[in-house]
Amino acid sequence: MDYTKSPIGFKLLKVLKYLRIFGFTRTFNKVKSAYHMKKTYDVLPEIKAKNKSAHVGIIGCGNFSYSTIAYYLNKNFGAIISGAMDKNLERAASLCKSFKGNYYTDNADLILEDESIDIVYIASNHATHAEFAIKALNKGKSVHIEKPPVVSYDQLNRLCNAMLQSNGSVGLGYNRPQSPLGKKIQDAIDDQSGPMMINWFIAAHELEDDHWYFSPEEGGRVLGNLCHWIDYTLSIIPKESRFPVKITPATSNNFQNDFVVSYEFADGSLAVITMSAKGHTFEGVSERLNIHRGNVLINMSDFHTLTVKNLNRTTNYKPLYRDHGHEGAITRSYLSRPQNKKRQNTGIAIKDFWESANLMLKTKDAIEQSKVIIANGYSSRELRE
Repeated sequence: MDYTKSPIGFKLLKVLKYLRIFGFTRTFNKVKSAYHMKKTYDVLPEIKAKNKSAHVGIIGCGNFSYSTIAYYLNKNFGAIISGAMDKNLERAASLCKSFKGNYYTDNADLILEDESIDIVYIASNHATHAEFAIKALNKGKSVHIEKPPVVSYDQLNRLCNAMLQSNGSVGLGYNRPQSPLGKKIQDAIDDQSGPMMINWFIAAHELEDDHWYFSPEEGGRVLGNLCHWIDYTLSIIPKESRFPVKITPATSNNFQNDFVVSYEFADGSLAVITMSAKGHTFEGVSERLNIHRGNVLINMSDFHTLTVKNLNRTTNYKPLYRDHGHEGAITRSYLSRPQNKKRQNTGIAIKDFWESANLMLKTKDAIEQSKVIIANGYSSRELRE
Protein backbone atom coordinates (compact mmCIF):
# COMPACT_ATOMS: atom_id res chain seq x y z
CA MET A 1 0.00 0.00 0.00
CA ASP A 2 1.45 3.36 -1.05
CA TYR A 3 0.77 5.62 1.92
CA THR A 4 2.16 8.66 0.11
CA LYS A 5 -0.97 8.61 -2.09
CA SER A 6 -3.38 8.45 0.86
CA PRO A 7 -5.52 11.43 1.97
CA ILE A 8 -3.74 13.88 4.27
CA GLY A 9 -5.94 12.90 7.21
CA PHE A 10 -5.02 9.24 6.87
CA LYS A 11 -1.32 10.08 6.59
CA LEU A 12 -1.49 12.25 9.70
CA LEU A 13 -3.19 9.48 11.70
CA LYS A 14 -0.57 7.02 10.47
CA VAL A 15 2.28 9.26 11.59
CA LEU A 16 0.67 9.87 14.99
CA LYS A 17 0.21 6.14 15.50
CA TYR A 18 3.81 5.44 14.53
CA LEU A 19 5.06 8.14 16.87
CA ARG A 20 3.42 6.30 19.74
CA ILE A 21 4.69 2.91 18.59
CA PHE A 22 8.22 3.73 17.38
CA GLY A 23 9.13 7.19 18.68
CA PHE A 24 10.05 10.34 16.76
CA THR A 25 13.40 9.42 15.17
CA ARG A 26 12.32 6.01 13.88
CA THR A 27 9.01 7.38 12.61
CA PHE A 28 10.72 10.28 10.86
CA ASN A 29 13.04 7.88 9.09
CA LYS A 30 10.13 5.65 8.05
CA VAL A 31 8.41 8.66 6.49
CA LYS A 32 11.62 9.63 4.68
CA SER A 33 11.92 6.05 3.45
CA ALA A 34 8.44 6.12 1.91
CA TYR A 35 9.49 9.10 -0.21
CA HIS A 36 12.92 7.61 -0.86
CA MET A 37 11.15 4.79 -2.73
CA LYS A 38 9.74 7.35 -5.17
CA LYS A 39 12.82 9.55 -5.41
CA THR A 40 13.77 10.83 -8.86
CA TYR A 41 16.57 13.14 -9.98
CA ASP A 42 16.77 15.41 -13.00
CA VAL A 43 20.52 14.95 -12.69
CA LEU A 44 21.98 12.19 -10.54
CA PRO A 45 23.86 13.65 -7.55
CA GLU A 46 27.61 13.82 -7.43
CA ILE A 47 29.12 12.31 -4.29
CA LYS A 48 32.19 14.35 -3.44
CA ALA A 49 33.09 13.35 0.10
CA LYS A 50 35.15 10.17 0.45
CA ASN A 51 35.08 8.60 3.89
CA LYS A 52 38.22 6.48 4.13
CA SER A 53 36.91 4.62 7.19
CA ALA A 54 33.74 3.45 5.41
CA HIS A 55 33.80 -0.30 4.76
CA VAL A 56 30.20 -1.52 4.40
CA GLY A 57 28.42 -2.37 1.18
CA ILE A 58 24.65 -2.53 0.68
CA ILE A 59 23.08 -4.50 -2.17
CA GLY A 60 19.42 -3.58 -2.58
CA CYS A 61 18.45 -0.03 -1.58
CA GLY A 62 14.70 -0.41 -1.13
CA ASN A 63 12.50 0.57 1.78
CA PHE A 64 13.98 -1.91 4.27
CA SER A 65 17.58 -0.98 3.54
CA TYR A 66 16.82 2.72 3.91
CA SER A 67 14.50 2.61 6.91
CA THR A 68 16.24 -0.17 8.83
CA ILE A 69 19.68 -1.38 7.68
CA ALA A 70 21.28 1.96 6.85
CA TYR A 71 19.42 3.68 9.69
CA TYR A 72 20.69 1.34 12.41
CA LEU A 73 24.22 1.13 11.01
CA ASN A 74 24.42 4.92 11.01
CA LYS A 75 22.83 5.19 14.45
CA ASN A 76 25.28 2.77 16.08
CA PHE A 77 28.49 3.14 14.07
CA GLY A 78 28.31 6.40 12.13
CA ALA A 79 28.98 6.95 8.42
CA ILE A 80 30.41 3.51 7.59
CA ILE A 81 28.55 2.81 4.34
CA SER A 82 30.91 2.90 1.39
CA GLY A 83 29.01 1.51 -1.60
CA ALA A 84 25.25 1.37 -2.22
CA MET A 85 23.88 -0.73 -5.08
CA ASP A 86 20.41 -1.04 -6.55
CA LYS A 87 19.17 -1.84 -10.04
CA ASN A 88 17.18 1.39 -9.65
CA LEU A 89 20.11 3.81 -9.67
CA GLU A 90 18.06 6.67 -8.22
CA ARG A 91 17.31 4.63 -5.08
CA ALA A 92 20.98 3.76 -4.74
CA ALA A 93 21.82 7.46 -5.07
CA SER A 94 19.17 8.47 -2.54
CA LEU A 95 20.40 6.04 0.12
CA CYS A 96 24.05 6.89 -0.54
CA LYS A 97 23.44 10.62 -0.26
CA SER A 98 21.23 10.34 2.85
CA PHE A 99 23.71 8.20 4.79
CA LYS A 100 26.95 9.79 3.53
CA GLY A 101 28.15 6.86 1.46
CA ASN A 102 31.16 7.02 -0.85
CA TYR A 103 29.50 5.88 -4.08
CA TYR A 104 26.38 4.39 -5.61
CA THR A 105 25.98 1.99 -8.49
CA ASP A 106 23.61 -0.36 -10.29
CA ASN A 107 26.38 -2.93 -10.70
CA ALA A 108 26.68 -5.34 -7.75
CA ASP A 109 30.12 -6.49 -8.93
CA LEU A 110 31.56 -3.09 -7.95
CA ILE A 111 30.51 -3.76 -4.34
CA LEU A 112 31.68 -7.39 -4.40
CA GLU A 113 35.07 -6.52 -5.93
CA ASP A 114 35.70 -3.52 -3.66
CA GLU A 115 38.61 -4.52 -1.40
CA SER A 116 37.80 -1.75 1.07
CA ILE A 117 34.44 -3.38 1.86
CA ASP A 118 34.61 -6.20 4.40
CA ILE A 119 30.88 -6.79 5.00
CA VAL A 120 27.94 -6.69 2.60
CA TYR A 121 24.31 -6.27 3.67
CA ILE A 122 22.09 -8.04 1.14
CA ALA A 123 18.47 -6.92 0.78
CA SER A 124 17.80 -7.35 -2.93
CA ASN A 125 15.07 -9.52 -4.47
CA HIS A 126 14.82 -12.91 -2.80
CA ALA A 127 16.21 -15.10 -5.57
CA THR A 128 19.49 -13.13 -5.55
CA HIS A 129 20.22 -13.22 -1.80
CA ALA A 130 22.18 -16.47 -1.83
CA GLU A 131 23.89 -15.70 -5.14
CA PHE A 132 25.29 -12.39 -3.90
CA ALA A 133 26.20 -13.94 -0.53
CA ILE A 134 28.14 -16.77 -2.19
CA LYS A 135 30.11 -14.31 -4.32
CA ALA A 136 30.86 -12.10 -1.30
CA LEU A 137 31.97 -15.05 0.85
CA ASN A 138 34.19 -16.30 -1.97
CA LYS A 139 35.89 -12.88 -1.86
CA GLY A 140 36.50 -13.31 1.87
CA LYS A 141 33.84 -10.80 2.89
CA SER A 142 31.30 -11.20 5.68
CA VAL A 143 27.60 -10.98 4.83
CA HIS A 144 24.29 -10.10 6.43
CA ILE A 145 21.51 -11.78 4.45
CA GLU A 146 17.95 -10.56 4.78
CA LYS A 147 15.17 -13.13 4.58
CA PRO A 148 14.96 -15.52 2.93
CA PRO A 149 18.63 -16.56 2.78
CA VAL A 150 17.88 -19.11 0.03
CA VAL A 151 14.99 -20.01 -2.26
CA SER A 152 16.05 -23.53 -3.26
CA TYR A 153 17.90 -26.61 -1.98
CA ASP A 154 20.62 -25.97 -4.57
CA GLN A 155 21.22 -22.49 -3.19
CA LEU A 156 21.19 -23.87 0.37
CA ASN A 157 23.95 -26.38 -0.33
CA ARG A 158 26.06 -23.98 -2.41
CA LEU A 159 25.79 -21.29 0.26
CA CYS A 160 26.76 -23.73 3.01
CA ASN A 161 29.78 -24.82 0.97
CA ALA A 162 30.76 -21.17 0.54
CA MET A 163 30.45 -20.70 4.31
CA LEU A 164 32.73 -23.69 4.89
CA GLN A 165 35.43 -22.28 2.64
CA SER A 166 35.26 -18.58 3.58
CA ASN A 167 36.84 -16.62 6.41
CA GLY A 168 33.86 -14.28 6.41
CA SER A 169 31.04 -14.54 8.91
CA VAL A 170 27.34 -14.88 8.08
CA GLY A 171 24.50 -13.06 9.82
CA LEU A 172 20.81 -13.38 9.02
CA GLY A 173 17.90 -10.96 9.08
CA TYR A 174 15.83 -13.10 11.44
CA ASN A 175 15.43 -10.28 13.92
CA ARG A 176 12.74 -11.43 16.36
CA PRO A 177 14.98 -13.58 18.58
CA GLN A 178 17.20 -10.50 18.99
CA SER A 179 14.35 -8.33 20.32
CA PRO A 180 14.19 -7.43 24.04
CA LEU A 181 10.91 -9.31 24.49
CA GLY A 182 12.21 -12.23 22.42
CA LYS A 183 15.10 -12.61 24.86
CA LYS A 184 12.74 -12.48 27.87
CA ILE A 185 10.59 -15.16 26.26
CA GLN A 186 13.63 -17.37 25.81
CA ASP A 187 14.70 -16.85 29.43
CA ALA A 188 11.22 -17.81 30.69
CA ILE A 189 11.17 -20.94 28.51
CA ASP A 190 14.68 -22.00 29.51
CA ASP A 191 13.62 -21.88 33.15
CA GLN A 192 11.21 -24.77 32.52
CA SER A 193 11.55 -28.31 31.14
CA GLY A 194 9.55 -30.67 28.97
CA PRO A 195 7.74 -30.25 25.65
CA MET A 196 6.06 -26.99 24.64
CA MET A 197 2.83 -25.90 23.03
CA ILE A 198 3.45 -22.94 20.69
CA ASN A 199 0.80 -20.99 18.81
CA TRP A 200 1.33 -18.09 16.39
CA PHE A 201 -1.27 -15.93 14.67
CA ILE A 202 0.01 -13.43 12.12
CA ALA A 203 -2.06 -10.90 10.19
CA ALA A 204 0.12 -9.89 7.24
CA HIS A 205 -0.29 -7.39 4.42
CA GLU A 206 -2.33 -8.36 1.42
CA LEU A 207 -0.28 -8.42 -1.79
CA GLU A 208 -1.52 -7.93 -5.34
CA ASP A 209 -1.70 -11.08 -7.46
CA ASP A 210 1.07 -9.77 -9.71
CA HIS A 211 3.40 -8.87 -6.84
CA TRP A 212 6.99 -9.96 -7.47
CA TYR A 213 6.89 -12.21 -4.35
CA PHE A 214 4.73 -14.61 -6.36
CA SER A 215 7.18 -15.03 -9.24
CA PRO A 216 8.17 -18.73 -9.27
CA GLU A 217 11.87 -17.97 -8.85
CA GLU A 218 11.29 -15.76 -5.76
CA GLY A 219 9.80 -18.50 -3.56
CA GLY A 220 6.42 -17.01 -2.62
CA ARG A 221 5.25 -15.90 0.81
CA VAL A 222 6.33 -19.01 2.72
CA LEU A 223 9.94 -18.09 1.96
CA GLY A 224 9.32 -14.34 1.83
CA ASN A 225 7.29 -13.92 5.04
CA LEU A 226 6.47 -17.12 6.94
CA CYS A 227 10.19 -17.91 7.23
CA HIS A 228 10.46 -15.38 10.09
CA TRP A 229 8.14 -17.38 12.33
CA ILE A 230 9.45 -20.75 11.16
CA ASP A 231 12.97 -19.76 12.19
CA TYR A 232 11.85 -18.22 15.48
CA THR A 233 9.77 -21.29 16.38
CA LEU A 234 12.73 -23.56 15.68
CA SER A 235 15.01 -21.38 17.80
CA ILE A 236 12.70 -21.76 20.80
CA ILE A 237 13.00 -25.57 20.79
CA PRO A 238 16.15 -26.96 22.51
CA LYS A 239 18.75 -27.83 19.87
CA GLU A 240 19.23 -31.39 21.02
CA SER A 241 15.54 -32.29 20.69
CA ARG A 242 14.36 -30.60 17.49
CA PHE A 243 14.65 -33.26 14.79
CA PRO A 244 13.07 -35.00 13.06
CA VAL A 245 10.19 -32.53 12.60
CA LYS A 246 6.81 -33.61 11.22
CA ILE A 247 5.26 -30.83 9.11
CA THR A 248 1.50 -30.96 8.55
CA PRO A 249 -0.19 -28.27 6.42
CA ALA A 250 -3.82 -27.23 6.24
CA THR A 251 -4.18 -25.78 2.76
CA SER A 252 -6.87 -23.71 1.09
CA ASN A 253 -7.57 -22.28 -2.34
CA ASN A 254 -5.63 -19.19 -1.26
CA PHE A 255 -2.46 -21.02 -0.24
CA GLN A 256 -0.36 -18.24 -1.79
CA ASN A 257 -1.32 -15.91 1.08
CA ASP A 258 -3.06 -17.83 3.88
CA PHE A 259 -1.31 -20.63 5.75
CA VAL A 260 -1.94 -22.95 8.65
CA VAL A 261 0.93 -25.33 9.32
CA SER A 262 1.73 -27.46 12.36
CA TYR A 263 5.05 -28.89 13.53
CA GLU A 264 5.69 -31.88 15.78
CA PHE A 265 9.24 -31.83 17.13
CA ALA A 266 11.30 -34.75 18.38
CA ASP A 267 10.75 -33.88 22.05
CA GLY A 268 6.97 -33.86 21.65
CA SER A 269 6.67 -30.08 21.38
CA LEU A 270 3.87 -28.90 19.10
CA ALA A 271 3.68 -25.63 17.19
CA VAL A 272 1.03 -24.11 14.96
CA ILE A 273 1.66 -21.09 12.74
CA THR A 274 -1.32 -19.33 11.18
CA MET A 275 -0.79 -16.49 8.73
CA SER A 276 -3.66 -14.53 7.22
CA ALA A 277 -3.33 -11.87 4.52
CA LYS A 278 -6.66 -10.14 3.94
CA GLY A 279 -6.38 -6.40 3.41
CA HIS A 280 -4.03 -4.06 5.27
CA THR A 281 -3.45 -3.59 8.99
CA PHE A 282 -3.11 0.03 10.08
CA GLU A 283 -0.14 -0.56 12.40
CA GLY A 284 1.70 -2.97 10.11
CA VAL A 285 2.02 -6.73 10.54
CA SER A 286 0.17 -7.93 13.64
CA GLU A 287 1.38 -11.01 15.51
CA ARG A 288 0.32 -12.91 18.61
CA LEU A 289 2.28 -15.64 20.37
CA ASN A 290 1.17 -18.05 23.08
CA ILE A 291 3.49 -20.62 24.67
CA HIS A 292 2.93 -23.14 27.46
CA ARG A 293 5.86 -25.03 28.98
CA GLY A 294 5.94 -26.53 32.45
CA ASN A 295 4.41 -24.00 34.85
CA VAL A 296 4.91 -21.06 32.50
CA LEU A 297 2.28 -19.46 30.27
CA ILE A 298 3.45 -16.78 27.84
CA ASN A 299 1.40 -14.27 25.89
CA MET A 300 3.10 -11.79 23.56
CA SER A 301 1.53 -9.19 21.28
CA ASP A 302 3.39 -7.38 18.47
CA PHE A 303 6.68 -7.40 20.39
CA HIS A 304 5.24 -4.55 22.43
CA THR A 305 3.53 -6.34 25.32
CA LEU A 306 4.47 -9.57 27.09
CA THR A 307 2.84 -11.43 29.97
CA VAL A 308 4.65 -14.29 31.70
CA LYS A 309 2.64 -16.33 34.21
CA ASN A 310 4.41 -18.80 36.47
CA LEU A 311 2.02 -20.39 38.99
CA ASN A 312 0.89 -17.52 41.21
CA ARG A 313 3.33 -14.97 39.74
CA THR A 314 2.44 -12.75 36.80
CA THR A 315 4.99 -10.45 35.22
CA ASN A 316 4.05 -7.90 32.57
CA TYR A 317 6.50 -6.19 30.21
CA LYS A 318 5.73 -3.21 28.00
CA PRO A 319 8.70 -1.28 26.59
CA LEU A 320 8.17 2.35 25.68
CA TYR A 321 8.35 1.48 21.96
CA ARG A 322 7.75 -1.60 19.85
CA ASP A 323 10.98 -3.44 19.10
CA HIS A 324 11.10 -6.37 16.67
CA GLY A 325 14.85 -6.83 17.11
CA HIS A 326 16.02 -5.31 13.81
CA GLU A 327 18.68 -3.22 15.53
CA GLY A 328 20.02 -6.26 17.36
CA ALA A 329 20.20 -8.40 14.23
CA ILE A 330 21.88 -5.71 12.11
CA THR A 331 24.47 -4.71 14.70
CA ARG A 332 25.13 -8.36 15.58
CA SER A 333 26.19 -9.11 12.00
CA TYR A 334 28.44 -6.05 11.95
CA LEU A 335 30.13 -6.95 15.22
CA SER A 336 30.60 -10.58 14.12
CA ARG A 337 32.89 -9.87 11.19
CA PRO A 338 36.49 -11.09 11.70
CA GLN A 339 37.90 -7.58 11.17
CA ASN A 340 36.18 -6.39 14.34
CA LYS A 341 38.81 -6.17 17.08
CA LYS A 342 36.13 -6.57 19.76
CA ARG A 343 34.40 -9.41 17.96
CA GLN A 344 31.40 -10.59 19.97
CA ASN A 345 30.59 -13.85 18.16
CA THR A 346 31.34 -15.69 14.94
CA GLY A 347 27.97 -15.45 13.24
CA ILE A 348 25.55 -18.28 12.62
CA ALA A 349 26.88 -21.85 12.59
CA ILE A 350 26.45 -23.85 9.39
CA LYS A 351 24.40 -26.51 11.21
CA ASP A 352 21.92 -23.97 12.59
CA PHE A 353 21.72 -22.16 9.27
CA TRP A 354 21.12 -25.34 7.26
CA GLU A 355 18.46 -26.68 9.63
CA SER A 356 16.49 -23.43 9.68
CA ALA A 357 16.63 -22.96 5.91
CA ASN A 358 15.85 -26.62 5.21
CA LEU A 359 12.80 -26.50 7.52
CA MET A 360 11.62 -23.41 5.64
CA LEU A 361 12.00 -25.14 2.27
CA LYS A 362 10.31 -28.31 3.56
CA THR A 363 7.41 -26.22 4.84
CA LYS A 364 6.99 -24.70 1.40
CA ASP A 365 6.94 -28.20 -0.11
CA ALA A 366 4.36 -29.40 2.43
CA ILE A 367 2.01 -26.49 1.77
CA GLU A 368 2.30 -26.53 -2.01
CA GLN A 369 2.00 -30.33 -2.22
CA SER A 370 -0.67 -30.51 0.52
CA LYS A 371 1.01 -33.41 2.27
CA VAL A 372 2.85 -34.30 5.45
CA ILE A 373 6.64 -33.99 5.15
CA ILE A 374 9.44 -34.92 7.55
CA ALA A 375 12.41 -32.57 7.98
CA ASN A 376 15.60 -34.05 9.38
CA GLY A 377 18.56 -32.43 11.07
CA TYR A 378 21.87 -31.50 9.51
CA SER A 379 24.75 -33.83 8.81
CA SER A 380 27.84 -33.12 6.73
CA ARG A 381 26.65 -35.54 4.06
CA GLU A 382 23.77 -33.20 3.24
CA LEU A 383 26.14 -30.90 1.37
CA ARG A 384 27.19 -33.71 -0.96
CA GLU A 385 23.67 -34.75 -1.99
